[in-house]
Amino acid sequence: MIKTFSGTFVLLLLAAGCAGNRDGDDFIRDNIRQAVAHHTRQTEIIEASGRVLNPRTIYEDGSIVYVPIEDWTSGFFPGSMWLTYELTGDDKWKTLAEKYTEALDSVKYLTWHHDVGFMIGCSYLNGYYRAGKQEYKDVVVQAARSLCSRFRPAAGVIQSWDVDKGWQAERGWKCPVIIDNMMNLELLFEAFLMSGDPCFFQVAVEHANTTLEHQFRADNSSFHVIDYDPETEEVRHKHTAQGYAHESAWARGQAWGLYGYVTCYRYTKDPGYLEQARKIHDFIFSHPQLPEDLIPYWDYHAPDIPDTPRDASAAACTAAALYELHTYLPENGYKATADRIMQSLASPAYRADIGENGNFILKHSVGSIPHGVEIDVPLNYADYYFLEALIRKRDLEKEQL
Repeated sequence: MIKTFSGTFVLLLLAAGCAGNRDGDDFIRDNIRQAVAHHTRQTEIIEASGRVLNPRTIYEDGSIVYVPIEDWTSGFFPGSMWLTYELTGDDKWKTLAEKYTEALDSVKYLTWHHDVGFMIGCSYLNGYYRAGKQEYKDVVVQAARSLCSRFRPAAGVIQSWDVDKGWQAERGWKCPVIIDNMMNLELLFEAFLMSGDPCFFQVAVEHANTTLEHQFRADNSSFHVIDYDPETEEVRHKHTAQGYAHESAWARGQAWGLYGYVTCYRYTKDPGYLEQARKIHDFIFSHPQLPEDLIPYWDYHAPDIPDTPRDASAAACTAAALYELHTYLPENGYKATADRIMQSLASPAYRADIGENGNFILKHSVGSIPHGVEIDVPLNYADYYFLEALIRKRDLEKEQL
């Protein structure tokens, strides 16, 4: 039997649907306004200096920390300019994005750490896709070559850090690989698409597979650092550098792994990667120490929970990953979870008022508590992934109309 509805009931349904859409639109618009206001103040300071400054966080006195182009976070602020351009369509942000991105040109030759994927991917790759900057392809491909110089074929991994100096040398490591490396594989996949060179694809897949084999525990949480013998693939140590303990689950590390395997699935359609992303999600969102607002403590096993810092950067990265994961597994509720994270991040508890917080969008992130740096501060990568999540949310909701 065909059901019929009264005209009044149909109008009520339409009104409810429109209200829901308006609520989503209002959330997007409100957060765009906030981002534009923060970025306007931030870029006015930069432009008035007559230099290209790259804000990362703030000092204890509230003044802004600027970093050189070699810093692993140098791509996030230029990337945020591209994301703001995408959200607004305002050419002002495109102009600034080009300027701040192109200041990183020499990073494409950097070979002494693995973070070139963050640095060039967030800046140049965004410019390539969001503004059609075809001239950026050469930078992306050269950066991928630089990243591949760190590939250790016998071990099947891209080495994260050099071990001949600093605190890394003190650990006695030979070939440390951190879960963060999963975030750099996107650069290799894109370089493969741009150049046709299969080596980029092969290195990315081999690293992802080796990481899948060795980096995760039975509960699908990840170690932060795996130290390999670069000649044999033997696992020498399973450690942490930024987490609470070797056996603990560092919050941002879990976000890196989730995002990384979702990204790997995008390019390969390997169901093993999708399954690993699902398992990491399940670890995070079934953990008894995850707060109700879904913004994690800096480590899921920190001893002083709840009196310990949250990490908004981990939450923002997780939300961005979940929006993409939703497109592959739309029946699993991932978008609804991401929406809850975004509502928390956009609340006064985490989103800064205009003119405060060093002109960064989000408060309450953590760099490295074991190293005593960047504890309960804004971080440029928290803002970057928040904006990326906002774009993904917007685009998903447009498709649903």
